[in-house]
Amino acid sequence: MKPIKAVFFRAVFPFFFLLCIKTALWPQEARPWWYTMERGKLLFRSGEYGDALLAFEDARRQRRERYTALERNFIEFLSRPEIRRLGDSLERIEAWIAERHENTAAEALGELYYRYPKDALENSAARALYELGRLKDYPDAEFWIGETYRTEGELSLALIQYRKALEGRDKLENPGFTVELLYRIAGIQRIRQEYIEMENTLKRIPGGLDAATGKPRDALWSDETSFIKSAMMRTLENEGINRFLTLYRYNNTAVEPAHRLLGFFYYASGRYNAGPALEHLMFAFLIQNTVILEEVIRNQYDFTFTGLPELMAVTAKNQLVSSYIEESEYYKTAYYLANVLYGEGKLPQARGIWEFIAGREEAGEWRRRAREQLRSPAQERAVEMP
Repeated sequence: MKPIKAVFFRAVFPFFFLLCIKTALWPQEARPWWYTMERGKLLFRSGEYGDALLAFEDARRQRRERYTALERNFIEFLSRPEIRRLGDSLERIEAWIAERHENTAAEALGELYYRYPKDALENSAARALYELGRLKDYPDAEFWIGETYRTEGELSLALIQYRKALEGRDKLENPGFTVELLYRIAGIQRIRQEYIEMENTLKRIPGGLDAATGKPRDALWSDETSFIKSAMMRTLENEGINRFLTLYRYNNTAVEPAHRLLGFFYYASGRYNAGPALEHLMFAFLIQNTVILEEVIRNQYDFTFTGLPELMAVTAKNQLVSSYIEESEYYKTAYYLANVLYGEGKLPQARGIWEFIAGREEAGEWRRRAREQLRSPAQERAVEMP
């Protein structure tokens, strides 16, 4: 029996070995680009950046190969004489595909319709071919390649990748991610001290259009509502911060960091007077306080805002609010808003904010500075850019 087993093993083992190899390799070859992308994200979050980078690059290559093949098949289909006689009408071409079971062309259009609204093609086969070709680009992969470079300190390469992702923003899996891309680009420009470029990038956030609605991303910042913005500024300048926060609420958290950083930048670059510094810091502080108020009301529905000291008193033990205050640079925002008001000649309104900050132990450095301003008001120059 032993010799027979040995002969059988020697005969069968090579085939078994090859089968094992093919079984191990086949699923990896057949996995789509989106699977490779998710695998890259897992590797990235595990700190395996080298392997993550390879996965993201593989996902980009796989998607390009996939849509290149679909594009080629659709071109070949449209090039046939009998199809060319149908003209540019996508409806007529679709009817032909359905009647004659043109599977490769149907697959190409099916992929296109899954990722691009059919109505936007305007019944044009040429437009369908154009948009199908654009699907070869993979802005999400470009972003994650950029994230990997940024994490490893390769800021120049990261910036290139973020800009590639931004160029293809209409093909992002989540079109709203455009805002995050702009913040990433501005963050690198800030580190590299490219302040003019940073300013221009940040201005695109409140000044741009929302990808989902096509409406201004910051409704109160748009030219259409400039009269509201003017009324807000008059209230702040003439009646002070507590009256301002009693009358107005705005919870657009997506644009808050942009307003805050632009306000710091304009202050640091010496633009104290009416205009950008005041407007941006006013919006940032309004959004910050609206977020805090909403959290307070969520836990205490009958709460009524009467002033900043009273608001902070009810949030003292709220860890969520405390984290947000630190993350949003709340007291720094308040301090420079007061300084700008002082520069506008609004000393009583500035003192109201300084007094609030001076009474908050957790304000730290900004408490000390506010106390100095109360003793001897001055237009303090910022010692650093935002």
